[in-house]
Amino acid sequence: MAIKLAVFDMAGTTLADDSAVIKAFTSAFLSKGLAVTKEMVNPLMGYKKPAAIKMVLEKLGEGSSEASVMEIHELFVETMLDHYGFAAEVQPLPGAEEAMWQLKDEGIIITMNTGFSRNIADVIVDRMQWMDMGLIEDYIASDEVSLGRPDPAMIRQLMKRSGITDPKQVIKIGDTEVDINEGKNAGCLYSIGVTTGAFTRQELEPYKPDYILDNLSELPALIHQHA
Repeated sequence: MAIKLAVFDMAGTTLADDSAVIKAFTSAFLSKGLAVTKEMVNPLMGYKKPAAIKMVLEKLGEGSSEASVMEIHELFVETMLDHYGFAAEVQPLPGAEEAMWQLKDEGIIITMNTGFSRNIADVIVDRMQWMDMGLIEDYIASDEVSLGRPDPAMIRQLMKRSGITDPKQVIKIGDTEVDINEGKNAGCLYSIGVTTGAFTRQELEPYKPDYILDNLSELPALIHQHA
């Protein structure tokens, strides 16, 4: 069956991350006197960020009231908006745009989703000019649905807005556990992991993605191979 829709994650999949998300996450906690490690935070990459913050607070044995979660989230968002708006190292990952253009040239609708809130996603997409150049046709953020990853709500919204009804015409590509499980929960034809972000190949393998790529430049050939 022909693939009609591709849903790409943002940071760590199409956009170079360089641990910026983890640094912002740990900094937001530290500002409240709470020390968290990369090992605590990394498994939560890809989740809806308030949900990830709540999980960390609970792991620390701290109060995880909505007010506490949102206070830390606001600090995280402030740092991320500054980073994605102005940091020189914010660039597409090598091969990412080229791979997306190749899929688009073959008639596949290119979209994105993210565990970030919409205001961060807007800054990323505007900075990269992905909508302006016509590379992507739609994107959605985790605060636009009631449940974030691994719930398939974001993929289903993108399908609806793209006029796609069959999830077997959809592929999901991302760098974390919840990207993989989001694609599986949506019933996508393929749920594809990439090693350019938060998770290594060994860390992705237990979640049984259909394929694991070391670079998005490998994606067009994979699609052709299984067309």
